[in-house]
Amino acid sequence: MGKRILSLGIAALFTAILAACHNTAAPDRNTAAEQETGAPSAVPQELKTIPEEYYTPADRQGTLEEFYYDTYESRTYMQKTTRLRKRAIIYLPYGYNAEQKYNVFYLMHGGWGNETTSLGTPDDPSAFKNVIDHAIANGEFEPLLIVCPTYNNESPQDSANYTLAFYTLTVNYHNELVNDLIPAVEGAYSTYAEETDSEAIKASRGHRAFGGFSMGSVTTWYTFINCLDEFRYFLPMSGAMDYEGEDVDAAVTASGHSPSDFFIYAITGTNDFEADHFTRQIEGMLQMSSGNFIDADQETAGNLVLRVKEGYSHDSLASMEYTYNGLLWLWRNENA
Repeated sequence: MGKRILSLGIAALFTAILAACHNTAAPDRNTAAEQETGAPSAVPQELKTIPEEYYTPADRQGTLEEFYYDTYESRTYMQKTTRLRKRAIIYLPYGYNAEQKYNVFYLMHGGWGNETTSLGTPDDPSAFKNVIDHAIANGEFEPLLIVCPTYNNESPQDSANYTLAFYTLTVNYHNELVNDLIPAVEGAYSTYAEETDSEAIKASRGHRAFGGFSMGSVTTWYTFINCLDEFRYFLPMSGAMDYEGEDVDAAVTASGHSPSDFFIYAITGTNDFEADHFTRQIEGMLQMSSGNFIDADQETAGNLVLRVKEGYSHDSLASMEYTYNGLLWLWRNENA
């Protein structure tokens, strides 16, 4: 565990430096997809490189909005003794129409980051925001909402504290996510959730995904074990929660969900120092006698796929390309 703390701590610092320079009731998809867009396609064997021109502003640009909501201090969340006012950054696609329903991707930052790390701010959008604009404009995936929250708690510096982030804030984040953020966001914007009560959110889980890189990936795993009722899709990237996969497996069994109820698209790189931990967790999950996890390239055949990008390290380029590729599969434009 000591080596893990050191490695992810270094990753957090490296990611922070790169992030600071970012401007240089729907049925589940394995049945609904055939009805709505045809049979789900296979996850590509090779990850696609982001076209260089995508990093520049697109002609048709989506917008970023600051979104404020109320929640509670993470460590004492259940007691609800300390109220917090928090901010998320929300991406709205070009031509956003409140009369149209949109899928929602909740994207969590890594260590030393915050809600602005991935897409920037309305006044200072990141290069990755441009990538999303181009991909949607070129029909690579459907227009969607992207919500960038933060597990930072009482201080903007919380994500710089490895022990606090790994052992407490990522572990507890699901409380804020399910009870406060999702109802607030999906009550304000047009999604597949008909209402913001628990049942409506659960009914629309096939149109909701959660993902993140590094410590954001750790948050993704904790979201998976706590929020299978609310999310169908998960995009963990280069960050492990459970070396052997036992905790993740037990959570699926306890949830009552079957292997056909979710899909995990996991990505890392060959030169990423977290790759060994990450792949070991995935392999452990696949070896569990429960049969909860099935390795398959296509959603109708299984629920877990791992892609490893040759030569990629633990950095902002990897984070952007992995997220881009996840979105290319998640809600791809079938007519493109």
